[in-house]
Amino acid sequence: MIEVKGLSKKMKNFRLDNLSFTIPTGYICGLIGQNGAGKTTLLHFLLGLYQPDGGTVLIDGMDYVHEEKRIHNEIGTVLTEELFDGSLTLMQNGDAYGRYYDAYDKKAMEHYLELFGLEKKRKFGRLSKGEKLKCQFAFALSHDAKLLILDEPTGNFDPEFREQFFKILKEFIADGSRSVVISTHLTEDLDRMADFLIYLEKGKQVFAGDIEAFHGSYRMVLGEAYKIKLLQKEKIIHMEENSYGAKALIAHSRLNNYDGELQVVYPTIEEFMYFYAGRKNG
Repeated sequence: MIEVKGLSKKMKNFRLDNLSFTIPTGYICGLIGQNGAGKTTLLHFLLGLYQPDGGTVLIDGMDYVHEEKRIHNEIGTVLTEELFDGSLTLMQNGDAYGRYYDAYDKKAMEHYLELFGLEKKRKFGRLSKGEKLKCQFAFALSHDAKLLILDEPTGNFDPEFREQFFKILKEFIADGSRSVVISTHLTEDLDRMADFLIYLEKGKQVFAGDIEAFHGSYRMVLGEAYKIKLLQKEKIIHMEENSYGAKALIAHSRLNNYDGELQVVYPTIEEFMYFYAGRKNG
């Protein structure tokens, strides 16, 4: 669904540096990283809003230079920016912007607005932040997209709607022909549903691969500090100690030999981010 090769871009105070990854169809990809890591910049490249200094971006085998209209037809977006006209009703916005999509379905828009508890005749400008994101999501689902690109959508959703949101995403990719890219700070959601992860740090790609590759690459190790320190030094990405013992993120391989008294588990995404970022101070 997405193929990025050698993507680079120098901006005013930031550089996206040589990103390369492939996201298959039928996957939910979690895009993670600290603030300023380049997540939104990468999403803007996937949406064709920036031109790279080097490298290529293909969406469903197409590039923006030759197939911009076809690519936009296949992408549904939910962004933190308010994309709709605040003076128009929800359905007026849907119909106005739906003209730019070949497969826009007015009945589908009405269906999702009703499903999400939104009044179609209400003015967009009078919605709460969470309701505006729900409206964007309804529109993204209304024009038969093959790829959803979602930038921090869930932080303003109530818990009940978050469950509905993730259920819809699972249904969206169920036939194996569609994909989702979601950037979020709520990493516990990605632990539940992501098939693929991209972790950026200051514009550089630290990890990009499926969840099996992620689990094959890293471990959290808990126990006595001196036993953790007996591991190969270069394998210890970062360790923290307290009065109860120590905890470390380890670069894992089948050759690692862990002491039997150490607890060895897969890291959560939040643990991975915290400990990987912590190595700079450790």
